Amino acid sequence: MKTTKAVQRILANYEGETPGVKANLARIMMAGKLGGTGKMIILPVDQGFEHGPARSFAPNPAAYDPHYHFQLAIDAGLNAYAAPLGMLEAGADTFAGQIPTILKVNSANSLIPDAAPKTQAITASVDDALRLGASAIGFTVYPGSSAALNMFSDIAEMRREAAAKGIATVIWSYPRGEALDKDGETAIDIAAYAAQIAGLLGAHIIKIKLSTDHLSLPEAKKVYEAEGIDISTQAARVKHCVESTLGGRRLMVFSGGAAKGADAVYDDARAIRDGGGNGSIIGRNSFQRDRDDALAMLGKLMDIYRGKA
Repeated sequence: MKTTKAVQRILANYEGETPGVKANLARIMMAGKLGGTGKMIILPVDQGFEHGPARSFAPNPAAYDPHYHFQLAIDAGLNAYAAPLGMLEAGADTFAGQIPTILKVNSANSLIPDAAPKTQAITASVDDALRLGASAIGFTVYPGSSAALNMFSDIAEMRREAAAKGIATVIWSYPRGEALDKDGETAIDIAAYAAQIAGLLGAHIIKIKLSTDHLSLPEAKKVYEAEGIDISTQAARVKHCVESTLGGRRLMVFSGGAAKGADAVYDDARAIRDGGGNGSIIGRNSFQRDRDDALAMLGKLMDIYRGKA
């Protein structure tokens, strides 16, 4: 596999990493129709664990079948497919080598009482990722939760093991928990902080949510206002989050969130592109659509990331 200069420049930012990790990052970045551009679209399908089967798959019943998601990601020309253990095991042999995969190694569910600390259980291992041929592990942390420090400790250890075995690490950094109200979960100062935390934990690819212009932390608000940090547009907020994470030296993708209209998905992608983000990790907004509609939408997103739309 020959890498492009754009991919080589990105890999050069990962100083001190093992050749195995860099090879797997290159594998993801060179895959699919955006391969070699430094941009990426990843299909994540962990929503069945998080929200239950009907809420996740009933809008498009074909999506109950794990093979559907492998095939959708392959046919769309995506960079990678991310899912929990059972989903990947259900298609690992049939689709071996056809698309890079990311094994989601921790999960939660919506049956847990709201009063419980926000956390996730470890549900798979680095050895599972090796066995299934995955390029990376994926792990969610919840900055703002009283359980966050335990989650940080867990991923620090798993990341160390994964790197030693040549597996990359993707961290979903989602502000959530007792310290935050609903506005705080998507506030720009909190989003940038969450991205910074993921970078400092050693994430090779960071996944965060798009943010609002709300400032949640009083001490941070003083700095944003005193320094005139531009958070007026979504593109400006993306740029700030990218800069806040090791000066843009890590790949950063943004989640698609709850299902919404195609135009809103396209607007998000343009903001990510214009702000210097590396792409989208888009689940419900793709697999809850009819297959043909999903393929058309994903194709348009790739055109946007190539600067053609």
